[in-house]
Amino acid sequence: MSQNSRIVLIRIVRLTLDPARVADFLHLFRESENRIRQQPGCRHLELWQDADQPHIYCTYSHWDDAAALDAYRRSALFGEVWPATKRLLASPAQAFSVVRAAEGA
Repeated sequence: MSQNSRIVLIRIVRLTLDPARVADFLHLFRESENRIRQQPGCRHLELWQDADQPHIYCTYSHWDDAAALDAYRRSALFGEVWPATKRLLASPAQAFSVVRAAEGA
């Protein structure tokens, strides 16, 4: 199986920010995004904004597998970025991992 056809773990994290802290979050994300993309096993990272509630964002990332995501979550970078992000939230984050459904499923 080629690298491009391997199953990729997709991670989506929904962040409901304190509206007064959105600019702080955007600054933190922009300062961190390239370092996150350089983590082993990270193939892709995007930031999405809710179309109707502009203080809600989602991170959308692709990882080689759960082990790569877990390694990032144990990294010094995650230990720096996640606590800083949590301080900006109005409610707990919602995170989940998915994979593409098999063809014909």
